[in-house]
Amino acid sequence: MSINESTTHHKILVVDDEEDLLELVRYTLAKEGHSITCVDTGEKAVDSVQRKLPDLIVLDLMLPGIDGLEVCRRLKRDSKTRHVPIIMLTAKSEERDVITGLDGGADDYITKPFSPRVLLARVKSLLRRKDVEIRSQQETTIQVRDLIIHPGRHEVTLQGNQLKLTYTEFALLQFLTKRPGWAYTRSQIVDAVKGEDYPVTERSVDVQVAGLRKKLGVFGSNIETVRGVGYRFRA
Repeated sequence: MSINESTTHHKILVVDDEEDLLELVRYTLAKEGHSITCVDTGEKAVDSVQRKLPDLIVLDLMLPGIDGLEVCRRLKRDSKTRHVPIIMLTAKSEERDVITGLDGGADDYITKPFSPRVLLARVKSLLRRKDVEIRSQQETTIQVRDLIIHPGRHEVTLQGNQLKLTYTEFALLQFLTKRPGWAYTRSQIVDAVKGEDYPVTERSVDVQVAGLRKKLGVFGSNIETVRGVGYRFRA
């Protein structure tokens, strides 16, 4: 079976070996503007997820080769794919089957025959929950190109590598990157980054900037000196 796709909105992978049912699910979800990819085996499902990460997966339990439960377990074990919501869609309706599916990592479970409207409601619910989680993470995370700052974890990574910064260096970097392109005086920086490991003065700001630039390596050139003013992070 070839892979079929439509456009826009969330990317959803549908996995089922029944062509009629596959088309029904594709049609139901595509009408809502989602981009749908359809495959008919567990192997193709795993391969498709690795090539293009979907926002949600509708997964049949009974599949040729790798079954849906094993596909679910593999994806939930992988840190790159474990956050993708999975709805199991299957003819197995016994309570033990539902429990097995949920224990295997599925986020929801729908039995066949199913109502397209129920499927759509479950999909909307999971996507809404995921969108809320993403927005929440974005509100607490600052990203400037390859630099990512996690205020809650007090962690900074550059090109995937974690940097070891002092409290003051972290606060200084966070302050400057919140508004790239904005120039701040040394006095403003002192007020914003009162370090706990040693006193911060206007003169020590220059020392902190020099140390921070060194730890950032080539990326440190993004912290620019503004003559007669202070510093800014390059927009």
